[in-house]
Amino acid sequence: MKSIRVADYMNKHPVTFNINMSVAEASEKLIHSPQNGAPVLDVYQHVIGFVSEQECLIHLLEDTYLSEPHTTVADMMRTDVLTVGCEHSVVDLAQQMTKNKPKLYPVVDENKRLLGIITRSDILNAIDIHLRSFYEKGHGRLV
Repeated sequence: MKSIRVADYMNKHPVTFNINMSVAEASEKLIHSPQNGAPVLDVYQHVIGFVSEQECLIHLLEDTYLSEPHTTVADMMRTDVLTVGCEHSVVDLAQQMTKNKPKLYPVVDENKRLLGIITRSDILNAIDIHLRSFYEKGHGRLV
């Protein structure tokens, strides 16, 4: 199971943001996607931040209350983004996800350029596929 790689289960075409997008634009992109957040990229496709639905909701409400849309992705993004490499083990990431809050990890290369994203659902799916295969081969339990 340790040989199951993130690269095999990641979404290679995720929703992303740039720092100049408004909170309304970012929110709309999330509404029309299955993601609950998205990485923020610079012009070189490096991950420089992350914005979740929660941050969008907070800032969209604030803009609505003030009747003045002024918040941008740069204003609300987190910069302490947890990322993972494409060769990382799905099982190791699953264990990490039980301890850390993110439900979605940007998958990056060694230069922090975005390659895709992987979610808890992707991890559950990967493990389920491999467990089913294991049991179908006649194994009664995991060793």
